[in-house]
Amino acid sequence: MFRILLKSKIHRAMCTMADVEYEGSIEIPSDLMDAAGIIGGEKVLVTSATAGGRLETYAQPGEPGTGKIIMNGGAAHVIKAGERITIMAFALSQEPVEAKKIVCNDKNEIIRKGK
Repeated sequence: MFRILLKSKIHRAMCTMADVEYEGSIEIPSDLMDAAGIIGGEKVLVTSATAGGRLETYAQPGEPGTGKIIMNGGAAHVIKAGERITIMAFALSQEPVEAKKIVCNDKNEIIRKGK
């Protein structure tokens, strides 16, 4: 039996910008994507601890080291700048998956890595 399991998590990140005019996706600095094991174009679930919004989109690599996490397109109506978010990616597997997890501070710097 295949199961859908958490494989990547960026926890307590800060949405720094929301751009309704962009065609879609969430832009995440590539250093954070690498640390969490998320690749460009990968489907992600984004949740807001601030307002409770949830949405699915795809990850787009942004400039590393900037800390800029940008909600683009219609998703910018659901999750806005200044909201505390969690970004998750999942895998279809028959075996247990050890998720790569990172925790960020207000500047989207990694403060902890874990499993």
